[in-house]
Amino acid sequence: MVELRKRKAPANLPASEKKPKVPKPQAEVDGKEEVRSAKVPEVDDIIDIEAFGGEIQTNDGETTSLKTLLGESKSGVVFFTYPKASTPGCTKQACLFRDNYTHLTSSGLAIYGLSGDSPKANTTFKTRQNLQYPLLCDPQANLIAAIGLKKSPKGTVRGVFAVDKKGKVLLRESGGPDATVDAVQKIVANAPKTDEEKALEPETKQDGKGIDGSE
Repeated sequence: MVELRKRKAPANLPASEKKPKVPKPQAEVDGKEEVRSAKVPEVDDIIDIEAFGGEIQTNDGETTSLKTLLGESKSGVVFFTYPKASTPGCTKQACLFRDNYTHLTSSGLAIYGLSGDSPKANTTFKTRQNLQYPLLCDPQANLIAAIGLKKSPKGTVRGVFAVDKKGKVLLRESGGPDATVDAVQKIVANAPKTDEEKALEPETKQDGKGIDGSE
């Protein structure tokens, strides 16, 4: 007969020799991909211009970034977001920004359309609608997500985002074609006058009369 011997239970290791438990990634715990999202900026917040939104492309295929666009602007930039180029609602929105372009840029803001479309699709859209401003392409939705206008799990929310040259958020909201244009018109109306606008104003004396003596 074979004699069976009981194995001795392993002695407890000192705490210093025990292997630490490594927590499983979130994806292994619940079967879902872990989502880490930075705080979406709100009006009056100051964003980090250097890193915000990463790189994007213009409809001409040139790589750019928020930092570059702000540097090229006079007082800041406006991004209006749209779900898909050349669709009815997006066409109406783009044309409203086109038709009101002179007024919307009068305070020094630069206008850009922003979507997840390819450069080719956005170039076709820009050409067909005779848009005088660039269209930005963000297929990975990095900038779109950073400004809080990304749909879950994919897609773009129609809206508008504006920031001044110092990184202060002037506007961030979703809305229809008319609402996005109206929102920009309001911040333009309340914007400080540029040096060019001041130069065009009639000179006034301290008594409130114009240089020609009129009230």
